[in-house]
Amino acid sequence: MATLELQGLRKSFGATQVLRQIDLSLVDGEMLVIVGASGCGKSTLLRLVAGLETPTEGRITIGGRDVTALDPSERDIAMVFQNYALYPHMSVFDNMAYGLRIRGLSRGEITRKVEEAAALLGLESLLTRKPRQLSGGQRQRVAMGRAIVRDPKLFLFDEPLSNLDAKLRVQMRAEIRRLQRRLGVTSLYVTHDQVEAMTLGDRLLILHEGTPAQLATPMEVFERPADTYVASFVGSPTMNFLAGRLVHDGTAVQLEAGPLIPLQGHRVGDTVTLGIRPEHLTLGGGDLTLAVDLIEPLGSETLVHGRVVGRDDDAITVKVPGVVGLVETVSVGVQADHAHVFDGVTGKRIDPVK
Repeated sequence: MATLELQGLRKSFGATQVLRQIDLSLVDGEMLVIVGASGCGKSTLLRLVAGLETPTEGRITIGGRDVTALDPSERDIAMVFQNYALYPHMSVFDNMAYGLRIRGLSRGEITRKVEEAAALLGLESLLTRKPRQLSGGQRQRVAMGRAIVRDPKLFLFDEPLSNLDAKLRVQMRAEIRRLQRRLGVTSLYVTHDQVEAMTLGDRLLILHEGTPAQLATPMEVFERPADTYVASFVGSPTMNFLAGRLVHDGTAVQLEAGPLIPLQGHRVGDTVTLGIRPEHLTLGGGDLTLAVDLIEPLGSETLVHGRVVGRDDDAITVKVPGVVGLVETVSVGVQADHAHVFDGVTGKRIDPVK
């Protein structure tokens, strides 16, 4: 068990700055999920913690020990990769035991640790098989078992589910979370999948162009996104954005060439961006008129895509329960108590005045 601290971490490759001023602290047993678009620096951050890259500036501490300059083998970590990284000529047992043999453990101790991990992961009947005889999910379990037997201070997961099909990803996601909670090992998990991020993390770190955009619990990120980037990244379908300005002492947003949307009371400002999630729009209510482009029935709910009449640049999506019939235009209501307001220039969140 261990804590993890990153202090003033920066990483550049030549003149290109990949990570900028990362300050982060994980408590013992916490799982932090690092999420962001491709190229935001999340895998680089994981590699810095693993010791596979050297920081340009900053300090990395695991369990109170400065490991910034230490080799990966000296950091007492275990890493699970997206491509499994199994030895094809070795059995499942030997793949899981390899690191223990390198460390010089006795045969009896190795057997005990591997069998315990195999029982935990449901691999007991597969210990004599080679990786080519396993499914993708089974291979990922072996990779996790190889990490578990080392009893590390820190788990690092580098998009471990990206090679699996959708159904198996859901199953493995739940298994990883149950396993991490049972073992209580501090963990860093990198993904570009927001569903994985929301369901796995105790906290989320959203990276944007190498800079932390928000560090918070999954529900805080969803309910109070720090800016338009976070708001657009978390949630499916993505949040709708409409340009406007605050009026009436901040109690409404006047949409450009559109209606007034009542609010909870913000400071009066100039241009703002109004953010509304698709599930917080209703068919009927008359705030907006939507020219419908596409209707997507999903069984228990329906997505209605279209453009605000008179504002062809504003495409929005409405998510409603049940089935919606074919329509050309429809009125759309805004649930004002779920509206988000962002600065029209900086994109930063503007909270109601208390």
